[in-house]
Amino acid sequence: MLELHQFRHSAFCLKVRMSLAAKEMSYRTVDVTPGVGQLSIFRRSGQRQVPVLIDGNKAIADSSAIIRYLEACKPEPKLIPNDPKQAAQAHLIEDWADKTLADAARASLLQAISNDPNLLVALLPEDLPEPFRQIMGNLPHELFNGVKKLLNAGQRSDLLYSLKMLSRLVEGSSWLIGNEMSIADIAVAAQLSLFKFPESSGSGLVGKGCPGFSDHPLLKPLFDWRDHLDHLLAQKKVEVV
Repeated sequence: MLELHQFRHSAFCLKVRMSLAAKEMSYRTVDVTPGVGQLSIFRRSGQRQVPVLIDGNKAIADSSAIIRYLEACKPEPKLIPNDPKQAAQAHLIEDWADKTLADAARASLLQAISNDPNLLVALLPEDLPEPFRQIMGNLPHELFNGVKKLLNAGQRSDLLYSLKMLSRLVEGSSWLIGNEMSIADIAVAAQLSLFKFPESSGSGLVGKGCPGFSDHPLLKPLFDWRDHLDHLLAQKKVEVV
């Protein structure tokens, strides 16, 4: 049985879960506790970051490496197109989503947390003791003041422009590349989860996210596209808890 060691609300872990669902592969998740839990995964994989996929005595780290491994294990349905040009396009979009979009998503979410500590509480691991959750929820806003400088007005404007272009691209189209789901769709949709959390995030987070993006009217087609993909993969999901 495949084991996915993860942080539940990590966009990169979501990217792997979406890929496993797309391929209808059974797996179980192991939620890693930050700190102590990361030492355990370090002993298994040689590094502390998640996601890490365990398959027997093999440990595969990094979401892109995991997906390439899944492609080798179960070639159909393909997430990396056969057509070389489409494969190149998929790789470029995945790389942009994993780096540029991911950095902007993290910064935007941190800014949102700085204005709403309850969002931080909702993101905490579910097994954390309630007293600790209350302490985190009562942290003074001043602790997050420095975070607000992570995205300046120009960077927010550039990000919003890119997301508007994406919104136009997916309006009336199911896939970013070709006529089938690819890693490009999954990589972008996973990072969008930090701007506006989908239903799969749970009742405590669904609909929450980053003001100015999550509620922007011109981005509605983009989040609708993401939600459609989320629902489609939820029907295929064969996770074993």
